[in-house]
Amino acid sequence: MKAQDKKSLTRLLIAALVVAGIGAGWFALRPSGLGDDFASANGRIEATEVDVASKLPGRLHTISVEEGDFVEAGQVLAQMDTQNLEAQLAQARAQVRQAENATHTASAQVALRESEKVSAEALVSQRQAELTAAQKRHARTATLVKRNALPQQQLDDDLARLQSTQAALAAARAQVQAASAGIQAASSQVIEAQSAVEAAQASVERLQSDIQDSQLKAPRTGRVQYRISQPGEVLGAGGKVLNLVDLNDVYMTVFLPASQAGRIALGADVHLIIDAAPDYVIPAKVSFVASVAQFTPKTVETASEREKLMFRVKARIDPELLSKHLAQVKTGVPGMAYFKLDENVEWPERLRIKVPQ
Repeated sequence: MKAQDKKSLTRLLIAALVVAGIGAGWFALRPSGLGDDFASANGRIEATEVDVASKLPGRLHTISVEEGDFVEAGQVLAQMDTQNLEAQLAQARAQVRQAENATHTASAQVALRESEKVSAEALVSQRQAELTAAQKRHARTATLVKRNALPQQQLDDDLARLQSTQAALAAARAQVQAASAGIQAASSQVIEAQSAVEAAQASVERLQSDIQDSQLKAPRTGRVQYRISQPGEVLGAGGKVLNLVDLNDVYMTVFLPASQAGRIALGADVHLIIDAAPDYVIPAKVSFVASVAQFTPKTVETASEREKLMFRVKARIDPELLSKHLAQVKTGVPGMAYFKLDENVEWPERLRIKVPQ
């Protein structure tokens, strides 16, 4: 063997020994596993996103918050232009007044018809009395005519008076019926006018609600993630204006194999360690375990190959803890989630809860 070949072989052996030494050193210094009683997986901090959108189409007037601002539930975030709605509201209020006046007029008509009916009934009583007197007069005259005490002409005159009185009574009764019909018609007009008042009032309430809804308020306490629209833009119904992150619903989603996911129950304790704050161990609870397996997304780094099926598990951070540290909550931050598969074992010292004060 040539001297040059011997030198090359020697170099290869030395390199192999160095690599082997480094590998042995890494193996000796690598972190010890948690054992079969624990499971871990990496994920990112996420939060529920909420869109603040316009209920009605219109022009966006103002936005009173900036990206990154913290907002409280019910806080006014943006205002839509309401000039058109306010004009419609004024018109609807005028229609209410018009309908109320129509109601008063119809009520007056009812009172008038009722008084006409009372007058007609009084006239009926009068005509009835006149008819009774005419009948008695006619009967006496007929008796006296038979005795030749009165002329026949007197009997004919009393008969004509009797028939005239009967006709007058029938006319008076017809007036009573006409007055009753008039009362019913006027009462119907009252009901119609009252319905018009209610319809106009409903329009007023609807427009008032639309004007109130034109003030876009925060549905939840959170942080403005980004502005989707700008003042002056014309939006359609449901047009998105802002995107909020609900800081009371923060969680980490991880993927576990079936052998581990099957041993995790809803409500089980989860301990999270965030890369940005590795000195703290944050408590969480299992709020969701998928019932169907899926392929592990590319963004999730696991020791298994991508073609292996995994179960999605969601660990939700305690809202009370979040409320104390809203300013520090950041979404998208990577970290690790640790699960205890056996309730009888204790958490190791480095995974015990440690939160910022």
